[in-house]
Amino acid sequence: MTDELRSFLELNLPKVKEGKKSKFSLGVAEPKLGSHISETTKITCQSGEFVLELLRGLRLHFDKFIKDLKSGDLEKAQLGLAHSYSRAKVKFNVNRVDNMVIQAIFLLDTLDKDINSFSMRVREWYSWHFPELVKIVNDNYLYARVAKLIEDKSKLSEEHIPALTEILGDEDKAKEIVEAGKASMGQDLTPVDLINVQLFAQRVMDLAEYRKNLYDYLVTKMNDIAPNLASLIGEVVGARLISHAGSLTNLAKCPSSTLQILGAEKALFRALKTRGNTPKYGLIFHSSFIGRASARNKGRMARYLANKCSIASRIDCFAERGTTVFGEKLREQVEERLEFYDKGVAPRKNIDVMKSAIESTQSKDVEMEEAQPDEATVKNSKKKKSKTEDATAAATDTDVSEDAKSEKKKKKEKAAATNGDASEDAKSEKKKKKEKRKMEQEPGHEEEKTNGVNGDAAEQDGTAKKKKKKSKDEVAASETKKKKKKSQE
Repeated sequence: MTDELRSFLELNLPKVKEGKKSKFSLGVAEPKLGSHISETTKITCQSGEFVLELLRGLRLHFDKFIKDLKSGDLEKAQLGLAHSYSRAKVKFNVNRVDNMVIQAIFLLDTLDKDINSFSMRVREWYSWHFPELVKIVNDNYLYARVAKLIEDKSKLSEEHIPALTEILGDEDKAKEIVEAGKASMGQDLTPVDLINVQLFAQRVMDLAEYRKNLYDYLVTKMNDIAPNLASLIGEVVGARLISHAGSLTNLAKCPSSTLQILGAEKALFRALKTRGNTPKYGLIFHSSFIGRASARNKGRMARYLANKCSIASRIDCFAERGTTVFGEKLREQVEERLEFYDKGVAPRKNIDVMKSAIESTQSKDVEMEEAQPDEATVKNSKKKKSKTEDATAAATDTDVSEDAKSEKKKKKEKAAATNGDASEDAKSEKKKKKEKRKMEQEPGHEEEKTNGVNGDAAEQDGTAKKKKKKSKDEVAASETKKKKKKSQE
């Protein structure tokens, strides 16, 4: 249940106190959703025919219950919901879209059929001119290349042997083709017929080359989408299983018993109808493991291989990171089971194998995490180097600028010194002129000074006279006091 649905229910429904039953019940169309809502929000939910009828009536008269809703708004909302749902279903990881694998394996199968039919047509067409070539060259692609190279059998000579050996990879076959061309029983063809045969052979060669490129593309896509399934059973068989199931998720949902008989549905239903033996394998039969098993153990091997394929498909579908570790370990288990059926060697337990696979994946994750900081340190060291280089360049620039500034300061100081000397000379001249003026004004000042000195001396004489008078008066007063004391006695 989403947070939006929970908040909607809590806002619009009355709260239920703890320990008490709710007086209402919520009608839900799906009983599983109702049980989940009741578990999370403790709201009693009800689902049944009565609820479905109520919901049908609400949908029918939804325009009448809401006043502001217009007639076409509901249809637009339903259309928008359908579009968003379809976008969410389609929007997967671009690198893990299994639809490309399904289309590629379908095209690969059709190309195989087309190339076989076209190459047979080239053989039949050119054998009217050179019938002995069919027995010498068996491969369809090589036959088309040789037919395009030879063109007219009457022009075959020993000069063509190096080119034929380059195509066939065998010098003896090249010499045999030259000898067969000299004694061939085929009829001659007109130049126009030979040109058409060559054009058709070139088209078959192009289709064969495109088929090789498509196979390489399929291998790369399978390693991206289902690496464990591809390493266990092969890219082509794994792609056929995915295409037959519809998608990788559908294949992961299938049990191993269903995966075992995928591709043999007709035989299964025929056996159920006629009450005969059910098929033991379907598309899995194209795997090399079942071909290597004995006739008695083919069914057991198919069942065991289907079990491991279902495990690998589930790991590929639901794992966050794609690794081939589990597929390789499962392949080792299948190999051990083959040895057990043939020689009786006891295989390892599944728990031990899965533990070792998990440990190996964890060690790889640790290595990846360690490698990422190393790259980060390298980047940081590069950044530091660039910063130090920038700092040194800036320091050199600052040194150069400081040198230039110091030189400018020195020049300014020199200029100021010269200006200062000139100003000092001018000041000294001014001082001399002022002193001369003062010297001219000094006689008046000297007279004032002399007058001041004479006044100071007169003042000093007056103070001395006053002191002498005071001392004489004090002596006279003391003498009169002594005379009075004697007269009293």
